[in-house]
Amino acid sequence: MYSIDFTKTAEKQLDKFQTNLQKRFISVLERIKVRPFHFVKRKEGSSYFIMRVGEYRAILNIKADKNIIYVMEVGHRKNIYD
Repeated sequence: MYSIDFTKTAEKQLDKFQTNLQKRFISVLERIKVRPFHFVKRKEGSSYFIMRVGEYRAILNIKADKNIIYVMEVGHRKNIYD
């Protein structure tokens, strides 16, 4: 099972969301801890992955050799890809 680690940027972004959206993000992250590659897709032109939560996205860096999922950024889909 993978462990989850947030960057300081991702923590600040997640704290700005409403409580129900924060809970949705956490529940999806808990779900992908077992098989993360089944629930994410690779970001084009990058080594990062994208996780969907409704209209919101999380940019992830998955280290399979260390069993760690780093949450790099979270945000609305229209802003996250910039």
